[in-house]
Amino acid sequence: MNPDEDMISHAQTTGTDRVELYTESYARNYPDDRQQAIAPYVKAALTANKAGLGINAGHDLNLTNLKYFSENIPGLLEVSIGHALICDALYYGLENTVQLYLRQIR
Repeated sequence: MNPDEDMISHAQTTGTDRVELYTESYARNYPDDRQQAIAPYVKAALTANKAGLGINAGHDLNLTNLKYFSENIPGLLEVSIGHALICDALYYGLENTVQLYLRQIR
């Protein structure tokens, strides 16, 4: 879901235990101003935390923007990374790429 605080508040009423933040706009805006790019996601994460919801995130996260995202989103439990990981694996190999991504979130 988009980092919309109202939508997250309503998600709680459905009985769900987690939300997944759609991170395309974060990734698109990260090169220009990473603080501005992450601001709505931090607010959304705080809303989810207050509501007792776990937080997942995914879409366009990569080796360039993942560390900053994971360091600044309170309560982040899981990230979904597919295309970037496979593309990187073509250059670095799958095992090395997985290790590179793990280093970004540890």
